[in-house]
Amino acid sequence: MANHGVLEWDRAVPLRDGPVDVLAVGELLVDLISADYAEDFEAAVYHRYFGGSPANIAMNLNRLGARPQVASAVGDDGLLDRLRHAGLKTDLVDTVDEATSMVLLNKSRNSPVPIFYRGADGQLPWNEKLVQALLKSKILHFSCWPISMMPARGTIERLIRIAKDHRIRIGFDPNYHPGIWQKGEDGVAYVKSIVGQADFVKPSDDDAERLFGQDTPENQIRKFLDLGARLVILTLGRKGALASNGKEIVAFPTLADRVEDTTGAGDAFWSGFYAALTKGYAIRDSLTLGFAASAYKLKFTGAVADLPRLETLKEIYGR
Repeated sequence: MANHGVLEWDRAVPLRDGPVDVLAVGELLVDLISADYAEDFEAAVYHRYFGGSPANIAMNLNRLGARPQVASAVGDDGLLDRLRHAGLKTDLVDTVDEATSMVLLNKSRNSPVPIFYRGADGQLPWNEKLVQALLKSKILHFSCWPISMMPARGTIERLIRIAKDHRIRIGFDPNYHPGIWQKGEDGVAYVKSIVGQADFVKPSDDDAERLFGQDTPENQIRKFLDLGARLVILTLGRKGALASNGKEIVAFPTLADRVEDTTGAGDAFWSGFYAALTKGYAIRDSLTLGFAASAYKLKFTGAVADLPRLETLKEIYGR
């Protein structure tokens, strides 16, 4: 599926039929988040939370009333039980002979500063089950985590080729961070090469700065579009977000009225956005519902909140 043509704001995105709305592929993690706000890593108490973008998105989508599936690799340490308890299938989550990856975070109302401990997530295997799941899906979603380490990177590359051949939409979270990349590799250049494969790209302002250096939000968006992305959503924290379909830039105000913890806010956005897209909402409305899901999540500590159904979320935020 070539990346050409403008995605119009007030039209739904054409999606192929399939029993799976979103196949989210990548890392499952343990998030250790400090009990108190602290910017200097001197917090005394940390609480353990289930984390990892694919699982966060899948659990959110399930609560919103969509049909997700998650693919990942974890250690043999009980994490699968959390997925099953959330009502998700685990047949695409492989148990490997490494510990589940972990991220240490301080509770934050701004962008959290992470410390990464990589393990099982980079071992995401290629297998026929994964191919068959993709062929049943409308959207393939992944972030920088699985493309930052082999063999997971090779798995994602093959999935991208199949998705494009079968008109499956691709969503990419370019959450580049040098801390997850292998020493000696040019992760920035590789991430830029993947941007052009995606229909939907959602960088934060921090992501954009790590990839391109400091610049205005409008110029940052143009850089992603120039790489080939079809729809770019640049999130700006308290300033809301800017989105562009390559034809014009549209501003979206923040819907957040309280910020308890920013962990997982981006995943909540993806979840609301995807849930709306797969239910036939126009792009503009889908983006607004993505920001509504993010605003709801921001009221809670941890990467996942008990989101309501999409229709209820729409009523809460008046959209």
